[in-house]
Amino acid sequence: MEITLKSREEIGYMQEAGRILSSCHRGVADKITPGITTMQINDWVEEYLARQGAVPEQKGFKGYPYATCASVNDTVCHGFPDEVPLAEGDVVTIDIVVNKDGWLADSGWSYAVGRVSKPLERLLKRTEKALYKGIAQAVAGNTIGDIGYALEKVARRSRYGIVKPLVGHGIGRSLHEPPDVPAFGNRREGLKLVEGLVITIEPIFTLGPSGAVLWNDDGWSVQTADGSRGVQFEHTVAVTRDGPLILTQQ
Repeated sequence: MEITLKSREEIGYMQEAGRILSSCHRGVADKITPGITTMQINDWVEEYLARQGAVPEQKGFKGYPYATCASVNDTVCHGFPDEVPLAEGDVVTIDIVVNKDGWLADSGWSYAVGRVSKPLERLLKRTEKALYKGIAQAVAGNTIGDIGYALEKVARRSRYGIVKPLVGHGIGRSLHEPPDVPAFGNRREGLKLVEGLVITIEPIFTLGPSGAVLWNDDGWSVQTADGSRGVQFEHTVAVTRDGPLILTQQ
């Protein structure tokens, strides 16, 4: 599958999907509280998107049955929404992909449930910081490796694990387009970034230093091998002549 560059008009369509997605995340943030279930959040997201004339791209993607991915504590990605109430001190990642008139935007965000431990609070802040460090490198003439290096540098300084099997990706009319965008890398290596490239940047860091993960029997959800908690922050970003444009800015 070839890399497809987007015109300014097409990026505008994706930005509209991103606007809906960012407003949806703001609504989710208001709802995250001890006692709510991830299934309640999932149902609200699906209803909200319908009111905006959009649909959740995950639902039905390769048989995935829900409108969101909801990953709690040591589940770091592709968790199924369920009826278990969230508890004080949990962390939950809600990942949403919006399809608006055939154009997509993707953003996963980790939320603290009530008050969390200091180590977990630092993990949340530093992983979000890493995301923006990576986005700053999404400039024409830089490389995929420049983005990965910026993300990895934050993790290494804090001795966090990097979940290396799960990477960012190109996006447009399809959810997963080339290129892959790892959360690690070397400066000046990999694909050169050019105007019109649209990618997701999505570091997933863990409190455990290895970042090793296991796939569960459901075929979707991914958990840390050591049981440590993990978080993810993700934006959809376009490379433009004026620098990085965050299409899912909250």
